[in-house]
Amino acid sequence: MSQTLDLAKIHPGFLDPVRESQAVFRKVMDAVARPGSVADLAFAVDGPPGLDCAAAAVALTLFDFETPVWLDPALAGGEAEGWIRFHAGCPLTPETSRAAFALVARAQDCPPLSAFNQGDAKYPDRSTTVIVQVAGLEGGEPVVLTGPGIKTETVIAPRGLPHGFWEQLETNNAQFQYGVDVMLVAGQLLLALPRSTRAQIRKG
Repeated sequence: MSQTLDLAKIHPGFLDPVRESQAVFRKVMDAVARPGSVADLAFAVDGPPGLDCAAAAVALTLFDFETPVWLDPALAGGEAEGWIRFHAGCPLTPETSRAAFALVARAQDCPPLSAFNQGDAKYPDRSTTVIVQVAGLEGGEPVVLTGPGIKTETVIAPRGLPHGFWEQLETNNAQFQYGVDVMLVAGQLLLALPRSTRAQIRKG
């Protein structure tokens, strides 16, 4: 992960870094505050090959030199890695348990959520935020969300998640205040699933 960057292959980042990162940050924070709501980040940036627009925008906004990032092996060593290293300046780690952020290019290959940093008694907020690229945020199995930021319930139906993902998320919620926070991205769209959110597959 320490190879020399080929600057000729680095895609552009934000055209106006301050304003665009602030705009993305507001959208992401609103999505976190209202789990299951969808944020549209089409205004932000086109990512390099392998990285959706929304995932790229989150990376440019939240990654920095103090945040160790775990990259999906499908991205490691390619243009996406070089783009993230150049624009965000973040250290990359091969260890899921050391990551402040994890970027999963293919949801089906996502490591178990329990493999990431769950936080500890002193710093529960220092757990990993896992960003997962999925096939779409609609058209999948209906899942009912409840918890803080949701008046009664919200139904989502993302496509392309691995078998057992929602059971993992339920286990993740059960250990609150520990656990990871998850963001699902598809193209330019993002929705957040904080560790405080309970997700149950809709029966029938």
